[in-house]
Amino acid sequence: MGKLQEFDITFTNNKVVYGPGESISGTVKIRTANSLHYKAIKVNCQGSCGISTKMNDPTWTLEEQYVNSTLSVADKGILAAGEHSFPFQFVIPVAVPTSFEGPFGKIVYRVRASIDTPRFSKDYKAHRPFYLLNLLNLNEVPDIENVSYAVTTKKFSYLLVKTGTLMLKAHSDLRGYIPGQVIKLATEIHNKSGKDTGCVLASLIQKVTYKTKRPVFDLRTIAEVEGAGVKAGKHAEWREQIIVPPLPQSALAGCSLIDIDYFIQVSLKSPEAVVTLPIYIGNIAVNLSPSRPMPNSPDHCGAMAAPSAAGVMPSAPPAEEEPDPELCTGGNANEEIPTKSHSQQDPSGQPITMSPSAFSHAPGAALPPSHRPGASAPLFCVSTGATIPFFTEGNVTPVPTSCSLILPPEYSWDYPHEPPPTYEESCSSANSSFNSRQ
Repeated sequence: MGKLQEFDITFTNNKVVYGPGESISGTVKIRTANSLHYKAIKVNCQGSCGISTKMNDPTWTLEEQYVNSTLSVADKGILAAGEHSFPFQFVIPVAVPTSFEGPFGKIVYRVRASIDTPRFSKDYKAHRPFYLLNLLNLNEVPDIENVSYAVTTKKFSYLLVKTGTLMLKAHSDLRGYIPGQVIKLATEIHNKSGKDTGCVLASLIQKVTYKTKRPVFDLRTIAEVEGAGVKAGKHAEWREQIIVPPLPQSALAGCSLIDIDYFIQVSLKSPEAVVTLPIYIGNIAVNLSPSRPMPNSPDHCGAMAAPSAAGVMPSAPPAEEEPDPELCTGGNANEEIPTKSHSQQDPSGQPITMSPSAFSHAPGAALPPSHRPGASAPLFCVSTGATIPFFTEGNVTPVPTSCSLILPPEYSWDYPHEPPPTYEESCSSANSSFNSRQ
């Protein structure tokens, strides 16, 4: 570092997570062995997003900036040998997105300091990142407390000349969750054929869209549960749970280049049948207080107990996709589908337990002082994969989380990834795989 023995940036109270509209302050520390001539000492606060069509590409195809403010903490002069401190303060804009990092793009925030020296002398630079958390309150999402529901009917042939009909229905208890909460999933399968079905599979899937000229779709299986098949002529029910691991929030308010969607996909391997349940992942849980109605559950024939509010994208397919009335006969499910494997179980078969307080706070409750983004020395860790800071128990220094639940059972890249079909396409095609959240 030449004449410099120390050139560092520290934040007030060692704070590393901030919220929109907050002030970020700190000190630039310089220690020199000899006197140092300088033209200016500047501090810059910058936040931006960059995306690319190539994985881990250091050069961005598209960029957008959220904050870029520079102040001069010292003008032309001489730094005497010894220690020097220069305080700084910036105000973070209100409309800024949460920090995020993925293989095709990232949203990053940092404070940079520079010492501009006279001509032919070496300039000095230092930087320190900080994290921005723009909380997503699930209670502000319309109809978030309702179930997410979908149904499809599949007619298929087997043994060359025989035909059969199958109906697959699935619903979750809510449409929005926070990390640490449990997704309660219920699936019904009416197998009106003479052939046993293949295994049933439920997956929690993350879809990140990088909006380049030719959009890149990054699909990642977060958790996966497999159940047994259904015998010929049987009507069976499968109930399972998926714990929401530390994940970036749905959407990224304030960012126009990266979008994040989550959905639960329930599928049969034979015959091929798929339903998709769009869900939201947020930071503040749905408040199911007595003043709010409990979620409506579909009845056994697929009808909802109460209609959705107008203007909200329905989670069930359109009218033409309603199940065959003949498949609704027979009353309640007469079989239960056993679970064969669960990606959220350890090798002994025991589920991995997590405390919801490790990722967020209780539904309807205010953030405790130690967990507020504005509080000093917040406790959090950074997840692997697509990353943002998450509040949890641990040291203030951001470190990769050891939570095994964020590691997907399979994670493969296939670029360019074919985009999922639209919601309408998925409802009109027997082989549809995905619904798009409008």
